[in-house]
Amino acid sequence: MKSFKKILCVIEPEKNCKSALESAVTLAENNQTDLTVISMIEGIASSIEILKSEKIATDLQTMTTRMHKQEIESLVEPYRKKIKIQTKVLQGIPFLEIVREVLRYKYDLVVKTTETQDWSGRIFNSNDMHLLRKCPCPIWMIKPKTQMSYRRILAAVDVDDNWPPVEQGTRDMLNQRILEIAGSLALSEFAALHIVHAWEAAGESLIRGRTSFTNASDDEIAIYVEQVRIQLKKNLDILIHDVANSLGQDAMDYLKPQIHLIKGMARKEIPILAKKIETDLIVMGTVARTGIPGFIMGNTAETILNQINCSVLAIKPIGFITPITT
Repeated sequence: MKSFKKILCVIEPEKNCKSALESAVTLAENNQTDLTVISMIEGIASSIEILKSEKIATDLQTMTTRMHKQEIESLVEPYRKKIKIQTKVLQGIPFLEIVREVLRYKYDLVVKTTETQDWSGRIFNSNDMHLLRKCPCPIWMIKPKTQMSYRRILAAVDVDDNWPPVEQGTRDMLNQRILEIAGSLALSEFAALHIVHAWEAAGESLIRGRTSFTNASDDEIAIYVEQVRIQLKKNLDILIHDVANSLGQDAMDYLKPQIHLIKGMARKEIPILAKKIETDLIVMGTVARTGIPGFIMGNTAETILNQINCSVLAIKPIGFITPITT
């Protein structure tokens, strides 16, 4: 897949991070680019008062950093024959320092293992969610202990076209990016590609309700809803055609993506479909607006992320402004 030129992999040596590391190495190798692997440690500065000595705290920080560096070097050593790998140990609040590293060195993909599932069943912890909300480049959260290859990849797109022109253009580009990345991954992984758009006919519940201000018959309502579905199917076909031009028609013919045009709320239907088809990876956008500092994630995307139990590749639109600075 030729989409990424600078890849950052975040690992925790004491946890199962083999899937994330191997995925990052394979992607870097396929893209013929270098890879940076980092690990995070907490700062010791807050412990100075307890330790009664700034020198002791500094020495402890240095020793901890050295140990993490050695652990990372040991983990990446088997892959150095394939690609050039740089290693770093960063100190501080994980999501802040990861985003700052992305901003400083212009990485265009972050690969990271998700945390262990918490008591609520969610696989993304607080740091993961902050990254998904605020990281300006795509972030690939890989579920630990997952199999090395994917069997089913689900691309979630939004082909609704009832938006102002500027925002519509942003959404169209984001949809194309989602599908290009999902298609490229499906090709490299020999995986089945599924494409989903969950839709609703605007105002349907209102005109069907008893308080309706219209005199539309059931047949007229059904015709209206069907017209919405037909238009969305047309929009989706156009998107797939555009991506076929990008990936190559032969590639799209090989993939034969399975289309799911599902009537219902995206926040409900997409997690249900992901579970039903046992998807290994969802490729989705987490923000649909640009140029608004602090606008970090749509409610629909956040609700979906809190319900799924698989890896996710989250993509921001071009022009997204992270609220974090260097």
